[in-house]
Amino acid sequence: MLLMGQDISMTQAEKIARKSGSNLAFVFFSLPKEKRVDISTFYAFCRLVDDIADDSAAPLIARRAELENWRTWVRRSGQEEPELAGEIRRLISKYSLKLLYFEDILNGVESDLEPVRYQNFSQLSEYCYRVASAVGLVSIEIFGYRNSRCRDYAYYLGLALQLTNIIRDVGVDLKNGGRIYLPLDEMAQFSYSEADLMAQTYDDRFVNLMRSQAERAHAHFQKATEMLPPEDRRSMVAAELMREVYFTLLNRIERDGFRVLSKKYRLSRAEKLWIISRHLAKNLT
Repeated sequence: MLLMGQDISMTQAEKIARKSGSNLAFVFFSLPKEKRVDISTFYAFCRLVDDIADDSAAPLIARRAELENWRTWVRRSGQEEPELAGEIRRLISKYSLKLLYFEDILNGVESDLEPVRYQNFSQLSEYCYRVASAVGLVSIEIFGYRNSRCRDYAYYLGLALQLTNIIRDVGVDLKNGGRIYLPLDEMAQFSYSEADLMAQTYDDRFVNLMRSQAERAHAHFQKATEMLPPEDRRSMVAAELMREVYFTLLNRIERDGFRVLSKKYRLSRAEKLWIISRHLAKNLT
């Protein structure tokens, strides 16, 4: 178990972050060492519980039980708990983190255990809050901020990032357990059915549907930008790098006509490095 001043579990957490290939892991380097250690530990938790939910090789009952164990472990020590659990409790104590956020995250990943449908954006936004905004609300406590408006920034940025993920992964989610994260009432609005999606029908109806989702994501990116207090720009550098990476990704998908049913969109390492270097030169000089 990691003790204060040691880097054992931090190294394990950073390995999880790097192995995932996540954009989030890519920007951690911009943080001071102590915060990098702590956010990597928190990210390892998020990655781990998400992987539990996504492990289709494990029985459903076993995955539910493991997530239930984590509900206990974030509060108190338990038998046969993983090493990471103690580190998460250390973070909760160190930063006075709200247990509600961890419960929200666990509820969010648990909802992915079985295929679900979202009738409207109100339902979908609750899911996005749990798996993304709640993550952001924990993250900003670790980053540190002075203006409480930063919490609104984290909320809207989380929605924007998750909506971009949903657009990017429409095809992947469909193959991974038949998951659909598009509001059904909006699919009906564009006369695009679940059957069309299952058949991977790419036509004007689909493009118009996806364009409407992208417009919503852009609106949330804009709202996040408006909510970020000037005095907290430096402390939110990692979050802002994420915003720029995902905003660039969203624009690329749009320019390419939303070919997400047959194509996987990613930014290269060189592209991410360019975004990061450009951001740091512009905002931290």
